[in-house]
Amino acid sequence: MVNWLAIVAKVLMLGGMLVGLFGLVIPIFPGITVIWALALLYGIIFGFGGGGGWFFVGITVLTVIGWVVDNILMGGKARLSGARWSSLAIAFVAGFVGSIFLTPLGGIAAALLGLYLAENSYRKDRSEAWRITKAMAIGWGWSFVARFSIGLVMIGLWAIWAW
Repeated sequence: MVNWLAIVAKVLMLGGMLVGLFGLVIPIFPGITVIWALALLYGIIFGFGGGGGWFFVGITVLTVIGWVVDNILMGGKARLSGARWSSLAIAFVAGFVGSIFLTPLGGIAAALLGLYLAENSYRKDRSEAWRITKAMAIGWGWSFVARFSIGLVMIGLWAIWAW
């Protein structure tokens, strides 16, 4: 006999994980954490038996790697290019506010604009501020690719565990 409730729950969790995965396009959206939390919820509801605990450990390790990679690639690329910590803080706040009041892409644009304006104000050199801003944009792109790939692997591990 087919357990329809279990199938519906798994499909809903998969849908939530996909929202987390595609939400990674928003720099401040915790998509990796959403995927991890849904895997945890699955384990709580359906149990960690049959190797599920090992799958969850793998998913948890990937979650931590996703958090670290995000910070290293996104802010680190701009920092390596000479961005000041205060400029990165301004970019983060601008991105957060922009994501709330604009679209997610507007948030990205606001973060980059905030970084550019902060660095240009400090350095009084447009080309240097632009170079640092491009570095952050490149870092964001690589961060997205890395987090998206990690998210896919996390969902794949969960799918093997769940089905």
